[in-house]
Amino acid sequence: MADISAKLVKELREKTGAGMMDCKKALKESDGDPTKAMEWLRQKGITSADKKAGRTTAEGLVDSYIHTGGRIGVLVEVNCETDFVARREEFQSLVRDIAMQVAAYSNVEYVSTNDIPKDIVEKEKEIEMGRDDLDKKPANIKEKIVAGRVEKRLKELSLMDQPYLRDQSITVSEHVKQTIAQLGENIRVNRFARFVLGGDSSTAAEGGKAAE
Repeated sequence: MADISAKLVKELREKTGAGMMDCKKALKESDGDPTKAMEWLRQKGITSADKKAGRTTAEGLVDSYIHTGGRIGVLVEVNCETDFVARREEFQSLVRDIAMQVAAYSNVEYVSTNDIPKDIVEKEKEIEMGRDDLDKKPANIKEKIVAGRVEKRLKELSLMDQPYLRDQSITVSEHVKQTIAQLGENIRVNRFARFVLGGDSSTAAEGGKAAE
């Protein structure tokens, strides 16, 4: 696989308006060929989705999912731009999928990595910096290893970074973007709450906050 330079990723982002991580993935999937990468982004609906990302989402649905046996329950709120799209079967299917996703991944505590508080991020860095296997590593190498481990950990806590249940080759974020491209409106997962039978607490996440 060809090495993907930061310059190449930046150029693709400028041409398509897609996010940095999406551009990097597109280039990897296309062996570093920018033309093929642009086609890959269009096929996934990512380019058009990112262009809609700033648009207001004031409509949508609140939905629930009760896992078989009634031991886990989930409430989710997913927003879109219009009531017309909120009534579409494709949007309602997406909302159900999101609820099932939250039920399936008990480690998820936040909607996205951007919502994770700085003190949690710093705590994860502190934990990783203190690991014994890094004691003899040079400072610059240690820093890179820690950054990689922290990034992995934060993604484990993020709903949008989980593998999509119905297609493990894409993330929840990519599934949402594909639905945005299909329906032509911005869509945002606003918040969720998970309840476990017999638990002392529930898990809730909302627009930059998570609490138990």
